[in-house]
Amino acid sequence: MTEAPKENGLTNVIPAEQTGLSQSELESRLWAAANSLRGPVDAADFKAYIFPLLFFKRICDAWDDEHEQALRDYGDSLDDVIEADYHRFVVPEGCHWADLRRLTENIGVALQRMLQHIEQANPETLAGVFGDVQWGNKDKLPEVALLNLIEAFGSLDLSPSRVGNDVLGNAYEYLLKQFADASGQKAGEFFTPRAVVRLLTRILEPKATDSVYDPACGSGGMLVEAANEVLEAGGSLAQMRFYGQEVNLTTAAIARMNLYLHDVEDAKVLRGDTLRDPKFRDAHGRLERFDVVIANPPFSLKNWGADVWANDPWSRATCGVPPASTGDFAWVQHMVESMRPGTGRLGVVMPHGVLFRGGAEGRIRQCLIEHDQLDAVVGLPANLFYSTSIPACLLIFRATKRQERRGTVLVVDGSGRFTKGRNQNQMSEADVGAIVATCRNEEPGEEVPARLVEHTEIKENGWDLNISRYLMTVAGEAMDVPTALAALRGAQARLHEAEAKLDERLKAAGYE
Repeated sequence: MTEAPKENGLTNVIPAEQTGLSQSELESRLWAAANSLRGPVDAADFKAYIFPLLFFKRICDAWDDEHEQALRDYGDSLDDVIEADYHRFVVPEGCHWADLRRLTENIGVALQRMLQHIEQANPETLAGVFGDVQWGNKDKLPEVALLNLIEAFGSLDLSPSRVGNDVLGNAYEYLLKQFADASGQKAGEFFTPRAVVRLLTRILEPKATDSVYDPACGSGGMLVEAANEVLEAGGSLAQMRFYGQEVNLTTAAIARMNLYLHDVEDAKVLRGDTLRDPKFRDAHGRLERFDVVIANPPFSLKNWGADVWANDPWSRATCGVPPASTGDFAWVQHMVESMRPGTGRLGVVMPHGVLFRGGAEGRIRQCLIEHDQLDAVVGLPANLFYSTSIPACLLIFRATKRQERRGTVLVVDGSGRFTKGRNQNQMSEADVGAIVATCRNEEPGEEVPARLVEHTEIKENGWDLNISRYLMTVAGEAMDVPTALAALRGAQARLHEAEAKLDERLKAAGYE
């Protein structure tokens, strides 16, 4: 063992030859580093501080790895021009982690300057990646807390030669899960449970030549899982492209770091309001089209931009403008218009209300069904998400449906596939696999209740897609109050519409 120099008044004892960390040890030490903030920093804000420092440390340790390799290859003949080819990112002079640890005062201000200089030195890849944390604000982050955090990371060697991308990527996802647990309801803004992400990506079956787009990408989990799905199938990411848009600056930065740490290089995450200002457009200003479109957008978003959609520049309201108070079908229509013709597949997480609510939403739902791109509706277990306890569903669209599925919608009840948890229910890999198998098979198995429903039957039911209409196995007794109220309002709206039509016919026939 060797004693590290006394920096910032503290002493670290580290192994002379540190070996690679195990997955569990790395996760434990990273979570301990996060917990060093507990007290002065709210747990819901941990992610804003931890991920930028983690990424900064990784960049610097990787730079050191690359420098050592360059020295081994060129020895005394190594010069700056040759060495530049070895580095994935530029680390400007005075902006290395070692420079940070030598500081004894105004640490936050110096750290902010270092991160800004690194972003400026890598404008194509790292601009804005460290987010907007005010590191020098000692009221929000006391200097002693920052020093403790720096020391916690300083004892970790995160160089790629000791911590591979798979290990660090898994640790990043572990932290996301831990931060979500700590954040409670706020976690829904950036985190979708891994099982739901895996279920959606496996249903869509991304290929090694696909482009993948998430218009509400949060921390990037959907994009990362799409990449993992291809890699697990033995494919390569060399021809894949990944695109995400996220309205929150800190969350968009977290997504970019997540993709980098999972070695997903051909990725672009842009910040902005997708419904008001979609960033991914072609040379003619039209929406870009993608092979796989996947998202878990915010449920029933209010003030989502209905005024813009009345004359939408990107022609997304092909089936109508959704209510100003509920943006669910705005997300759906945006995603449908973003599917590549012919090969496009779409999967989106939605509240059950989209299946039965009437009025403008009912007319949009009818239009989408009649266009015959809606392939499946999959009911999920209740209480899976941090942001809501209500059960959600998946809507699966295909630009071109299989011949045998045309004129039908596969209705799947996956609500019973879960294990009850203390805070959230959990879906196992077996649960995910059973639902995926049901969605892929022409003849659904008995393990997960499902039925192919003809459009004619859906029309007879007033274009209502409520799963309980078509599958008697749905656990109706488990319906929570908000969902039951939404179902009631939907039924009342349909009743009022039917009464209005009956009144019109009676008046036309001469009856008052």
